[in-house]
Amino acid sequence: MSDFVTRHGLWTAEQDAAAADVVERINELDVVRFAFSDAHGVVRGKTLVAAEAVRALRTGVTCTATMVLKDLSGRTAFPIFSPGGAQGANAAGDMVMLADPSMFRVLPWAPHTGWILCDLYRTDGTPHPFSTRALLRRMLARLGERNLVWRAGIEVEFHLFKYADRQPRSDAIAMPGPTPEVTPLNHGYQYLTELRYDALDPLLEKLRLGLQGLGLPLRSLEVEFGPSQIEVTFGTSTGMQPADLMLLFRNATKQIFAREGYLASFMCRPQVPHVASSGWHLHHSIEDAETGGNLFPHADGLSPMARGWLGGLLRHARAAAPFSTPTINGYKRYQPNSMAPDHVVWAYDNRAAMVRVVGLAGDPATHFENRVGEPAANPYLYMASQIAAGLDGIVTSADPGPSADTPYGADAPTLPRTLPEAIAALRDSTCFRAAFGDAFVDYFVQLKEFEINRFLSAVTDWEQREYLELL
Repeated sequence: MSDFVTRHGLWTAEQDAAAADVVERINELDVVRFAFSDAHGVVRGKTLVAAEAVRALRTGVTCTATMVLKDLSGRTAFPIFSPGGAQGANAAGDMVMLADPSMFRVLPWAPHTGWILCDLYRTDGTPHPFSTRALLRRMLARLGERNLVWRAGIEVEFHLFKYADRQPRSDAIAMPGPTPEVTPLNHGYQYLTELRYDALDPLLEKLRLGLQGLGLPLRSLEVEFGPSQIEVTFGTSTGMQPADLMLLFRNATKQIFAREGYLASFMCRPQVPHVASSGWHLHHSIEDAETGGNLFPHADGLSPMARGWLGGLLRHARAAAPFSTPTINGYKRYQPNSMAPDHVVWAYDNRAAMVRVVGLAGDPATHFENRVGEPAANPYLYMASQIAAGLDGIVTSADPGPSADTPYGADAPTLPRTLPEAIAALRDSTCFRAAFGDAFVDYFVQLKEFEINRFLSAVTDWEQREYLELL
C-alpha cells in the first residue's frame, strides 16, 4: 500500500527532493521530534527513534485530534463525545502530523536530536480545518493569485528569569500547574547600557549559538528597558518562513534557557514587581512576485497599494486583535504613553501609533511596523490576519486617513481593552469570516471563550485583597 504522502499527493517536488537528504541526516541521530503548532502557538508533537522516524517521514505520525481543541490549561474546550461537538475530532479520533522536509533541523543544544515541523491532516489526506499553518498557507496563496509576496521581519521582547525552585510539589499539581518562583536578573530601566548586556553575556551567548546553529537570520540581541527584559530581532524573509522562524525561535529560546535553570517567558506582562510589558512588532511589506520589488514606497510617500493595505489594517484592527493579542494578559499592555499603542491609528516613524510607517518618501525599504502584537501570539494567525485585512483594504481601496501626530490623543477608535471585547469584534467580522471561513472563526471564538470563562470563574488576588477583610 502506498504511503500517506504518495497516496494523497501532499509534497511538492522540492519537499520530495529534500526528504532524501533528511533521511541521511536522521540516520546519524538517535531521535527525531515531530512537532506542530496548536492554535495558541504552543509546539506539541511526538518523539520517535531514528529508524521509526525515517519511515514516518512519508507515512506521517498520528495523534489524537483533540490536541487542537485544548485551551492553555490542557482542558478540552469542545464536547468531543457529542455528535457534531467538534469538527474533525469527534470521539477523540486521529489526525496525522506530516513532516515538512524543508523544516528539518538538528538541535544544537541536543545534538543527538532532530526536529521537524509538521503540517496537520485528517486521516483522509485533507488539511485539518483547524491547522493554523494551513490557514496562513491559504492567505499566502491569495497573495500569490495577485502576483504578490509577503515579506516580514521580527522584533520581539521576552523576559528571562532565574528559577528559584523547579521541583514540582505534590500538593500543587493542577491544570494548569502552579506558578513557578522566579527572580529577575537585573534591575532594568537602563535601556541599552553595555554593562547590563555584559552581565547577561554568558547566557545570551548560549542563545546566540543556538539560534544561529538552527540557521535563523539573527540580527541583534539587546537588554531591553524593563527588568530582566530581552529583545531579539531577525532579518526579513518571505512566505511561510517568518512564521516558521518565530515558532522555532520561541521554542528554542525556552529550551536553551530551561537547560541552564532559567525561565524564558513570552507572557506579555508577568506578575513580577516593576516589570515592563513585552511586545512583538511585526515589520512587513508586499513585493512583486516577478521583480522582487517593494510595492509600498512612492515618490510622494506611500503607494496607492500601501495606502489601501494600511487602511485595511486599521479598519479590521479590533477584529484582528484576538490573533495578535490572544491572551487575557496581553490587553494590559495597551496603555497611553507606554510605547505601546492604545488607538487604531498610523503615523510616520512614531512608536506610539499602532502602525508605524518606516521609510521616507521613495525609500525602497519602506515598510509597516505593526506594534499591536504580544510575544505569545500564534505567528501563523498573526500574519494571516495581517494579510486578510491588508488584502481587503486593497480590494476596497480603504482610506487610512492622515498620519496621527499625537496617537494617544487621537480622535480614533481604541484598541479592545479586554480579550472578551476583542472576541466580540472577531465574531462579527465579515472580513475574517470571508477570509478564514465561518468554521475556523467559530472554532477560535469558542476556544478563547472557554479560556475567558475559566478566568471569570477564578478568584483573583485583587478580589481577595479588596473584599475578604473589609466586607
